[in-house]
Amino acid sequence: MKLRFHKRFIKDYDFLDQKIKAAFQERLKLFFDNPYHVKLKNHPLKGKWYGYRSINISGDIRAVYKLNDDEEEVILITIGSHSQLYG
Repeated sequence: MKLRFHKRFIKDYDFLDQKIKAAFQERLKLFFDNPYHVKLKNHPLKGKWYGYRSINISGDIRAVYKLNDDEEEVILITIGSHSQLYG
């Protein structure tokens, strides 16, 4: 599986503190080992995010991603708190 970062993700990631960035790196490794590991709470989204999925990074921080059509590439779209993303 390949990984690509959307420009919005890069911008949002740059504003995170180092603790959240470290948690993201750990969760990303876990995601590539097992995308549906229970710690990730991987789930499909609804509403304006229909067609995307979310994983838990830490506490209230989520990363939103999309699989391309052949499901061989993960595109990380954004990262932020629940209220930032869905509010």
